[in-house]
Amino acid sequence: MGLLYLLALLVSLAGMVVLDRRFSLFFFRSPGRAAVVMLVGLVFFLVWDLAGIGLGIFFRGETVFMTGILLAPELPLEELFFLALLCYLTMNLFCAARRLIARRPA
Repeated sequence: MGLLYLLALLVSLAGMVVLDRRFSLFFFRSPGRAAVVMLVGLVFFLVWDLAGIGLGIFFRGETVFMTGILLAPELPLEELFFLALLCYLTMNLFCAARRLIARRPA
């Protein structure tokens, strides 16, 4: 049961890939730019998390659904996948919204 949250995140990420592939939104439209944007977003949020942890603001929640693997003190493995999902979802939504706005009649 300790892999349930990680599995849910991976399934959600797979869903983002399927949507991206179907509509050529982010990675399937411009892979190089998408990789840079994704990497910058992940680094930004990881630094944000580490700063919050260092300041005593963020804490790891204890639950049986998580693996218990830590990347750093108070930073669970699942956080990396959650941040990847957050960035991917945001960019897919942004690209889809931009496309819909561009198609809107003047």
